[in-house]
Amino acid sequence: MLSKALLRLGASAARHPWRVIAAWLVAATLAVLAAVAFGGRNADSMTAPGLDSQRAAELIERAGTGQEGMTAQVVVTPLDGAATFFDHDSARTALTRLQTEVKRLPHVLGTSDPAGALDARGDTAVRGGLVSADGRIAVVRVQYPDQSQLSAEDLDALVDLGDRLRAELPLRIEMGGNLFYAFSDPDGGASELIGLLAAAAILFLAFGSLVAAALPIGMAVFGLTVGVATMTVLAGFTDVPTFAPVLGSMVGLGVGIDYALFVLARHREYLACGLDPQAAAGRAVATAGRPVVFAGGTVVVSILGLAVANVPFMTVGGVAVSIVVLTMVLASVTLLPAFLGAAGPRLARAGRIGRALQTRKPARLARRRDPAAGAAPAAGWRRWIGHVSRHPVPYAIGAAALLLTATLPVLGLRVGLPDDGSLPHSRTERRAYDLVAEGFGPGTNGPLVIAADPARDPGVLDRLVGAVAADPGIASVAPTHIDRATGIATLVVFPTTSPQDKATADTIARLRTDVLPTAIGHGPARAHVGGAAASLSDVGQRTSQRLPVIVAAVLAMSFLLLMLVFRSIVVPLKAVLLNLLSIGAAYGIMVAVFQWGWGGALIGLEATVPIVSFIPTFLFAILFGLSMDYEVFLLSRVREEYLRTGDNGTAIVEGVSGTARIITSAALIMVAVFLSFAVAEDPSTKMFGLGLATAIFIDATVVRMVLVPATMTLLGRTNWWLPKWLDRMLPRGPVGTDDTDAESTGEAPRPRLVDR
Repeated sequence: MLSKALLRLGASAARHPWRVIAAWLVAATLAVLAAVAFGGRNADSMTAPGLDSQRAAELIERAGTGQEGMTAQVVVTPLDGAATFFDHDSARTALTRLQTEVKRLPHVLGTSDPAGALDARGDTAVRGGLVSADGRIAVVRVQYPDQSQLSAEDLDALVDLGDRLRAELPLRIEMGGNLFYAFSDPDGGASELIGLLAAAAILFLAFGSLVAAALPIGMAVFGLTVGVATMTVLAGFTDVPTFAPVLGSMVGLGVGIDYALFVLARHREYLACGLDPQAAAGRAVATAGRPVVFAGGTVVVSILGLAVANVPFMTVGGVAVSIVVLTMVLASVTLLPAFLGAAGPRLARAGRIGRALQTRKPARLARRRDPAAGAAPAAGWRRWIGHVSRHPVPYAIGAAALLLTATLPVLGLRVGLPDDGSLPHSRTERRAYDLVAEGFGPGTNGPLVIAADPARDPGVLDRLVGAVAADPGIASVAPTHIDRATGIATLVVFPTTSPQDKATADTIARLRTDVLPTAIGHGPARAHVGGAAASLSDVGQRTSQRLPVIVAAVLAMSFLLLMLVFRSIVVPLKAVLLNLLSIGAAYGIMVAVFQWGWGGALIGLEATVPIVSFIPTFLFAILFGLSMDYEVFLLSRVREEYLRTGDNGTAIVEGVSGTARIITSAALIMVAVFLSFAVAEDPSTKMFGLGLATAIFIDATVVRMVLVPATMTLLGRTNWWLPKWLDRMLPRGPVGTDDTDAESTGEAPRPRLVDR
């Protein structure tokens, strides 16, 4: 029995708290040391097998042109706004020195030569994208080897050089490129601190005790340390995407504090019923810990469902985030009861402020037949749930209509990748982006690289260059580079539109389906479109195509897990449908904010951007799992009441209102943690933060407090229907549940009332 095992585990941790705390301290220390010794740097590998951009990258790598490596660009303009590089000798001299200094940096394979192009003047320099037509802006493109040969030290060296030269040269110097994207530190540190402080305040309001508020925070910090350190060790063996630590911290803090809140609330209820702290901790882990285990399992199952997309960086990112969630589950059933045992009876008392803030318990608490069922729900929540249960039809229709309306903007969802133009002006990458767009056009910020294998047909390259240059979406084509050993040619082409513009994706698609096939004909020659913009466009299409498969896989696995937990077909089906509604509404709000700009200034969004291609898929997996946290916790209490009373209406009112305060507090904590990330600089972090916060808020309010009681009332005893033949097939014990769970925790036996 899972409950019996959790009872023993929780009680043992509470009886020997300092041993368990010491073990976690040792584990955290070893994890950090392992991260330092064996950990790697997070890296983004936005590729996937079978994509056209991946085939282009393979050809470029075969040719050994160096264009398969990392790049950076140093954008400069004279400090004297009226001067140009054509007529300002000191600016030209400074530009030459800057090029020389950049070439000397470690691992730099070479740079472009705008200073040399200035000597030629005229159209050649302009077409090469080195000096703007008016001579005010010059670009030094820096070529690095493959990302595996680089580290954050290379980015630091470039940035330090820029800082030094700004003080010595009469130039305004800005920098950008995918070297920054790969090795810039992700947002997170300040956001994590803000989230922790907000969570601490909400916990104090919920429990009225500084000790009670500190325990979930302490547990979450321990778990996050171990989880993120383990993620860093994983990065030493494979490419863990740069967003994984931020997302892991975001989700880890949210679920960790939530899980601790569930267990702590039950522990205080048992203390109020007169149990000693060790017994109360064991009972709390046995009862609230079981939903935590199943909820955490659902989160992990949902996130691991990302593997269906067949996009390696998403799969690895999902594994990394799952490690943090599993660590939080383990901490909830081991470290937290140790904290509870060490705190002793102090958790049963609230300070003067806390007593004033807490909801008064009804006097009939002492008269309840089953003290283990928990504290009686607050009168306000009981009145609300009772009101909804008496009018289920209008509330169900109204809430569903509200969520469907919020979902409507999804019809205009456009995926892509926000470029440096969406960063705040305080970042040098944004200032470099603006200078390049001003001097050369927006498409220069996202060049495409066409790799062609002419297959001993020399005429094909001339046709290819002519056809590409004639395309209305292409502004210019750089001189063709041909590798003598392999014959593979590479063309760097500049679109007329910015990397995040939908027209750029249309240009890429047109080149592949029309321009290149027409130019090559039916011969053996082949050509593929690559480059960062093409790769990200391809990954976006791949994830969009696979999203229905991922949704189906996650829904199926979650339905099966909930069916095993609650031994019902209707309850899991209802949970799946309601969670889809809340996630759809969150998607719609994201589109309204990020694509339409509604309220974007509130989170520091300076321009509208497309939704990052992989975020809807990631959000679905994470949100579906997180929504199940509340579903499992709420329905576990409803099922307890149903097994105790045999009355569906009473079970709904008592179960939902009895968990309402804890779910509301937990949701507020998650929303506070997620919103703290929504104000980060990076648009991707903003999307994760706002999307998660919005969905959790909707789920804990409209869904849990309106739709769940309304629909469960309408369904009646059908909620718990399970065919007799299926009941015999489903496992019991560690995975499935049965009525002896109550006995394993020391509660009075309850009647078995599963419908047939």
